[in-house]
Amino acid sequence: MADHTNGIHVTNTSGNVTIGDNNTVTNTVNGAQPARDPQHEELLQAILRLRSDLAGFVPSEQTAALDAELSDAEDEIEGTGRAGGGRLASLRRALADAGAVTGMLASGVAVGQAVGALLGG
Repeated sequence: MADHTNGIHVTNTSGNVTIGDNNTVTNTVNGAQPARDPQHEELLQAILRLRSDLAGFVPSEQTAALDAELSDAEDEIEGTGRAGGGRLASLRRALADAGAVTGMLASGVAVGQAVGALLGG
């Protein structure tokens, strides 16, 4: 930090700096998102549709557990470009547990099919 008589000048920062009242700090991270293969992109889109559809149902233990698994899978795909085998297996179990709801929804069937394709059956 350099001290000058005409004000404050901040140099050589590698983070955010704010001085005074009523400031807003915006942190923008630049970088490429991980590449997703078409199957994981299809799964991600199906997950987003199913999560949206689930919002219209009265929450139950099964739908809450399914939504948590969907959220985790969504985060994993968005963060790494893919969902690992363990995540896919957990998602398959949550789909089966909430079968009464997901079987009625085209989005639930789509997630099940995408998971099955990625797990090989």
